[in-house]
This record gives sequence, C-alpha cells and structure tokens, in this order.
Amino acid sequence: MCQARSPKEPRAIITTIPELIQLTPEAKTVLASLSDAGGRPLVVGGSVRDALLSLDGGASVASKDVDIEVYGLSSADVIAALPGHAMEVGQHFGIVNVALNGQTFDVSLSARNSEAEAFARRDFTINAMGWNATTGHLVDPHGGRADLEAGILRHTSSAFSEDPLRVLRAVQLSGRFGFQLAPETATVCAQLFPTFHDLPESRIWGEFFKLSAKGTHISRALETLQATGWEAHFPGLAATRGVPQDAGWHPEGDVNVHLGLAGDQAARIARRDGLDSDETAILVLAAITHDFGKAISTRISDSGRITSNGHNVTGVEPAKQFLRLIGAPRRYEGIILPLIREHMCHTPEGPAGKITDSAVRRLIRRLDHVGGGPSIHDWARLVEADKEGRGQGAQQGVNHLPTWLAIAKRLGSERVVGQTLLWGSRVELLGIPPGRMWRFIKEQSREAQDDGAFSDSPRAESWLLANREIVLPEAERRMREPS
Repeated sequence: MCQARSPKEPRAIITTIPELIQLTPEAKTVLASLSDAGGRPLVVGGSVRDALLSLDGGASVASKDVDIEVYGLSSADVIAALPGHAMEVGQHFGIVNVALNGQTFDVSLSARNSEAEAFARRDFTINAMGWNATTGHLVDPHGGRADLEAGILRHTSSAFSEDPLRVLRAVQLSGRFGFQLAPETATVCAQLFPTFHDLPESRIWGEFFKLSAKGTHISRALETLQATGWEAHFPGLAATRGVPQDAGWHPEGDVNVHLGLAGDQAARIARRDGLDSDETAILVLAAITHDFGKAISTRISDSGRITSNGHNVTGVEPAKQFLRLIGAPRRYEGIILPLIREHMCHTPEGPAGKITDSAVRRLIRRLDHVGGGPSIHDWARLVEADKEGRGQGAQQGVNHLPTWLAIAKRLGSERVVGQTLLWGSRVELLGIPPGRMWRFIKEQSREAQDDGAFSDSPRAESWLLANREIVLPEAERRMREPS
C-alpha cells in the first residue's frame, strides 16, 4: 500500500540513460534541427514512460510516436528550423506540427523557464519526465521514475484539477499498467466529482476505449474508479458493489470483484486470439457489464442460499445505460447486449445435458450475427472470461464450450444458419394478405428451420404448404396472446 504524502517539491533529478529511446531517423532530424536553432528539445510524456518500463523489463523500445517539448525558441523560430511542412496548431496554438517522410511530430513550445515548472502542468509524475537525446539526460523533477518503479499514480501538482478528464485518465492508466492510485491523488479526484458532467462524451469515450482496448489490469481500473468516488457516476456498475454471490461458485467475493476479474480474463483472451483493438474493447466491456443484472435479480433465501435467476435479462438495460454514459458507439450495443442476454445458456438443460444442432442454430439466430450482432465465437469468449474470472477454488462445472463451437463449425457449411428462409412474400401461397399474421407464420418457419426441417427456400415453401393446417391455427393463437 503506498503511503500518503503531498506531491514532491520540484527538484532537479537528472540521470544519464543513453539510447533510452530508439529514435527513428526522422525523429533525430527534428530534434537536431531544434538544437541547431539554439533550442533545448526534450522527448517528453508517454514515450519516456514506456521506454523506462521497457528498460526496467530488460529491453529498449523503438518509438515513432514521440512528443517533443522545446525550450528557448519562439513559434516562428521552430517553424523556421523544422524540415518539411510545419504549422502551428492547437486551440491556443503553442504546438507546432511537422510531417516528415510520413511521420508526424508535435513540438510543444514551453512558456516556462524550467523543466520543473513546465512538467508541473502535466497530469501524473510518471508522465512528467523528459529525455535529452543528445546528452542522454533523463530530467525527472517530480520523482516520476520512483513512482514508476513503485507502480504508483500520483498527481504532479495542483494543476491536476484544471482538467477533470485526468480522473478517468487515472482509471485508464491503472488498467493499462496495473498501477495503484496514491491516496492524496484519490482525494483530489473525489473533489472533482461534480465536474464529470462538464466533460464531452467524446473525451470520456477516448479514455474508456484506451482502457478496454489496451488494458490488461481491468480489475485495478475498477478499484481506481471506486477510489476516486467516480464510480457513482455509473449506477449500473456501482450497484454491483457489495452484491453477494454463492461462495462455492464465486469465492472471489461480490459481483463487482467478479466483473473486474472477468475483465482481466477478457483482455487475456483477446490477446491470445489476436483480436484487433475494436474487438478487444467490445469483449472487455461485455465482461465488465455482463452481470449488472445480479444487482437486480439476486435473492437470499431463508436458508442463506444465494441465487440470481434471470440476471442475464435484467442486466441488459443497465448495461445499455453504462455504454451510453461512457460514450460507446451505438454499434457496440448491438454486439454487447445480445452477449449479456445469452451468456448463461452455455449449460444445456435437462437430465441428458445434450447440446443439439437445434440449440446451436437457435443461439446463432438470437445473437443475430447476420444482422450485425455478435458471432458464436464472440459469445464463447465472453462465457470463457466469465468462467475464468472467478476466485481460486471455485466449483467447476462441465466446460461445454468446445461442443458448442464444434457443432457451430460443422453447421458452418449451412450458409443460411441465422437467416430466415421463408420470405414474407411466399406466405401469400396460403392466400393470406400482408398483415400481422405473417409475423407469426414466419416465426414458426424459423423455429422449424432451426430444428433442421429445411435448409433452402424451396423446401421452406414446401414445408409451409405441407403444414398449413398446423401453422395457421398456431399463428392465430399467438396473435391472441398478450404482447
């Protein structure tokens, strides 16, 4: 546990680390141009942080994405010195952008007299370091390297409060690196609680996307969100804290703890399976929202037995609200919400416990991959994350996922799985005009199709004609049922 203390007073900590970053020729050219013009350029920010992390792990890191801060030059000096096309950008300028051989660099113009003063404007000490490529000097006035080695996220100065997004950035960095939030920084974050509603949705999503696409310590991110007090801005997630689970199946603790562990496993699975950043983000977000319904559906009997029947259904709406609060693209809902709804159906019902072709076809249809929903492989990954995201010693049921996927693979030759083969216009074969009844006739045809009664449109029409005396009364009965 890190000890509470006030942010360090700036002090000139300079060590020499030659070749800390393997700069590209283009980056070297930009830095040399600034030096030749009389400036003092430093590589700053995340590239220095990541290089030190790699160095501590025994390897150097090559980086095209380097940010540069220069001292002693005006914007006109910088533009004149830089090769290629350079122009001043930013809301209030102060940043010169230059493109060279397809690489883009942002050069910040420091208005401060010293690195210590300039770096005090940065968010966390681990991001408040600079590296001089010429001398190899690492400039660390706020103790960032010590915090980096200790795995601590600590705000650099009172300037932290100028941008409330930094609270969510703390959550994101915790999830990416597994760092713990310093107590004094958690206090500052809590004081910024009301400012959440001032943040544009796009900026909120930017941090949650980085967390879910790049994070490998999702459980730590959820701990950080709670430590800041900002968890309360996400009611669906906050409601899971303290909700009990059956200790046999979930020895890890409450639902919130399980969601974090499931998120960790989702991140691992995504990397194992080579998912891209978008697919990874979707899987991780599905994992940390999949049991929101337990906050609604959990019951404790007089004997102390804990159940959460139907939580896969009751969890859909709060998960939807969470995705909207974090600014996730709407298409994410079309993939994540069906996964939540179906994540409990992997264990077959009945004494035989058999997974049938029909069950697989029906699952694929409910997931609606054809209509933009998730695939059965997406579903299997979430189920795996759910099962693996539990505490040590959890009861282990039969793993049915290989069977589900094996049948799905075999049925893959049926190109029409998940599609509707009986077109609406063909219902006219029964002499029924277009109307509400068509819906219930097609509904029965899909059920028959999933049971393997036919696998192409001509046979679908034949099935309809052969079974009209059963289909029509059943359609009328379904029409009379309350919605």
